[in-house]
Amino acid sequence: MPFLAFLRGNAKFLFAGFLLALLSSFGQTFFISIFAAEIRAEFGLSHGDWGGIYGLATTVSAAVMLWAGGLTDRFRVRRLGAWVLAGLALACLAMALNPFAGTLVGVIFLLRFFGQGMVSHVSGIAMARWFVASRGRALAIAALGYSVGEATLPILFVALKQAIHWRTLWFGSALLIVAAMPLLIWLLKLERTPQSMASESQSLGMGDRHWTRGQALRHPLFWSAFPMLLAPAAFNTAFFFHQVHLAEVKGWGHAALVTLFPVYSLATIAAMMASGWAVDRFGTARLMPIYQLPLAAFYLLFAGIDGLGAAATAIILMGMTSGAQSTVPVAFWAEFYGTRHIGAIKATAAAVMVLGSAIGPIVTGALIDRGHDFPAQMWAIAAYIAAASALVGAGIALTRKETESSAKTR
Repeated sequence: MPFLAFLRGNAKFLFAGFLLALLSSFGQTFFISIFAAEIRAEFGLSHGDWGGIYGLATTVSAAVMLWAGGLTDRFRVRRLGAWVLAGLALACLAMALNPFAGTLVGVIFLLRFFGQGMVSHVSGIAMARWFVASRGRALAIAALGYSVGEATLPILFVALKQAIHWRTLWFGSALLIVAAMPLLIWLLKLERTPQSMASESQSLGMGDRHWTRGQALRHPLFWSAFPMLLAPAAFNTAFFFHQVHLAEVKGWGHAALVTLFPVYSLATIAAMMASGWAVDRFGTARLMPIYQLPLAAFYLLFAGIDGLGAAATAIILMGMTSGAQSTVPVAFWAEFYGTRHIGAIKATAAAVMVLGSAIGPIVTGALIDRGHDFPAQMWAIAAYIAAASALVGAGIALTRKETESSAKTR
């Protein structure tokens, strides 16, 4: 189907996925970390303390995601999407009102569970289930919401902080989410199977069957992908989480560092669309072992960069992997394990990624407190990502017979 015809025929469904991805920003690290300095000052927290609180809350949200993510196999997006957006709005309100350091863990849990966890999860599952032949394109278009949020919200809210109290900005965030809820409900008023799937069956996985979550967890391919699932979640979260620290170490102003984010977002968008096309054209078996290699190169280069100009060039590499991250892994689960139980399977993968986003701030924050600044840690991060990419490549190679036999029957 031509691209413009695809957009016209499925505009409401695609925009619903985009809207959910955009609104998840309020529970994402790149947004929460904008207020890191204010939160640490308000509650008297060190980098390690803040990283520990953030990591603990995120870890708990990962555990809850194992159960809650499966709800996407039982409820329509119209209903579930509205509920998770309501939860995210309440989480923003809790951050605006919270007066105690002791309850900060609970507030961060709500933001991470509803924002990074469920709102993102519902968006991705909707695209993976509603679309088959054009799954990659649909995932890429919906995921543009993440990039729009990354490109606009940090600059906007860093600027607003100069004139508006940080707690008031969290009130405003809650109001924005509530205002968007009727729009989501309207977009999905006649929720149905999109036109691109009208004449197609559900997507089967390896062995021409739909795998349950239990079966997927007993399959070695899932575990070979485990380290790769952790990588961007752990280390990109740490990058944005420690953005104030990173600016200080590099000798840049925080506002100057934030100006790099639109470059990152543009690269993400370009990679998102390219990877969406590549998923539909080549499948995920070829893409999974290579799509994180630009991220390894980014950390290898950024560790020694001193100037903002060079940093702007290097961050394009980070954006390349971030864009592909929005399409390749989600399509991977559907392609290899089928779509009938995709909500539960991807929920497990999402829980792993949420766990990674918890581990990243804890480990890097502790190392910063011990005198190892974040740039000094980037060499080891690059090596880890390269090793994880090799491991998933080996896992896919070991299942080649299963995937080839399935492909022949499609």
